[in-house]
Amino acid sequence: MTAHPESDSGSDAGRIVRDALGVVLSALPGDARIAVAYSGGLDSSVLLDAAVRMVGADRLVAFHVHHGLSPNADAWLAHCDATARAYGVSFDARRVDVAPDDAAGVEAAARDARYRALDAMCAAHGVQALWLAQHADDQAETVLLQLLRGAGLAGLAAMAPVREVAGGVTRVRPLLGLLRAQLERYAHACDLRWIEDESNADTRYARNALRHDVMPALSAHFPGFREALARTAAHAASAQGLLDELARGDLLAARASGANALSHAAVVALDDARALNLLRYWMRTLGLPAASTARLADALRQLRETAREGEGHALRVDHAGRALRCYRGEVFWDALVPAAVAQTPGEGVQREPMQLIWRGEEIWRLPQWRGTYVFAVADESDPDAVPESVLRRAPLVARAREGGERLRDEAANLSRTLKNLFQSRGVPAWERDVPLLYSGETLLFVPRIGVNRSVLGEHGMTPPQPWRRIEWREDLQIA
Repeated sequence: MTAHPESDSGSDAGRIVRDALGVVLSALPGDARIAVAYSGGLDSSVLLDAAVRMVGADRLVAFHVHHGLSPNADAWLAHCDATARAYGVSFDARRVDVAPDDAAGVEAAARDARYRALDAMCAAHGVQALWLAQHADDQAETVLLQLLRGAGLAGLAAMAPVREVAGGVTRVRPLLGLLRAQLERYAHACDLRWIEDESNADTRYARNALRHDVMPALSAHFPGFREALARTAAHAASAQGLLDELARGDLLAARASGANALSHAAVVALDDARALNLLRYWMRTLGLPAASTARLADALRQLRETAREGEGHALRVDHAGRALRCYRGEVFWDALVPAAVAQTPGEGVQREPMQLIWRGEEIWRLPQWRGTYVFAVADESDPDAVPESVLRRAPLVARAREGGERLRDEAANLSRTLKNLFQSRGVPAWERDVPLLYSGETLLFVPRIGVNRSVLGEHGMTPPQPWRRIEWREDLQIA
């Protein structure tokens, strides 16, 4: 396919599309490389054609994502590749796997996979902007879906014309102000060829149900509803911007000493609406997906209860592979520990001791604790290193805490219980269920505290010998 700028030069549809692209082009450097998300459907076909006419093929690259959900997916990929070549536009594609039974739903899972693939291709090709082909009908559908889901302002703001992505390329929607009917007129005027995704007719998907069953009825009775919903999205985006500004100030005021932690007292001092706004904004800054209203409300309820009862360690709200925790007056998102190791001593977890006759192994896997002891080659000056002779002199034994174990605190020059040492080191209660490492019957190493230096004896006076650093790594860290 070859672009012929003159073929639509006199049509209103061509002028409208060109004007829309001209607006976003004016904000880019004259030599900026632009990517077009190209599915091969009507909308992205119009965007690619108009981009070639306005920008030139040499500054463009077309990206296609192969979801594998349709039996026609390979044919769509071939169509997109051939069309891009006909335009003289560089082309790239990525295949992604989307589980049909994904808990988030096929639509959401496919969308997330698509954007991850697009971001990866943007990084690989060094583009300055990613153009997406959503239009006014898509925006209206999104606002309606968010309304029906009971979304807040952030959801009602729907799709932004321009969105900055942290650590990624700016996403631009040049056609967001145009109706699908206008894109259809452009496509016919320019004699474009595009593919039809058969799943677009399946009204089991919420968006398709709106498109085929609801939107026509709305259009018959409220002809200007798309423009009205677009205004709603713009108003919501403006209001959300003000809420974000308020949250930024609250976040600065509530920052705790720990990295990415908040002051427990500062959070609960806010009223419910303001505290929930802060929690939502804070989670976005950490890159966490939005939580449901019910989950956020539960988090705030627990925060207020622990503030009254003084039991911050009892707080736990799981979300997106993290656990919201509170310890020593600070609130933070902790990596979610597997259920089998997320219990504190005394909760009925029985683990038999494990023994190793050490012969130079670098790793010792402990499935009962879902972790691994690592014996890494180290220097004598390393505080967690011991001579190899210490590791060889008796069987190494990994045992669960029973309570009452003691370790010498070199700094204080006295023997202290592990409980006191954990507290002084600021180790939360849920991180203290670790395998203690013994040399025979002598406690040698405690994860998160270190080596029992008093058992090393006079090894410093012996001839030079290899030393090993002892480390405890949970499976989440090994992976």
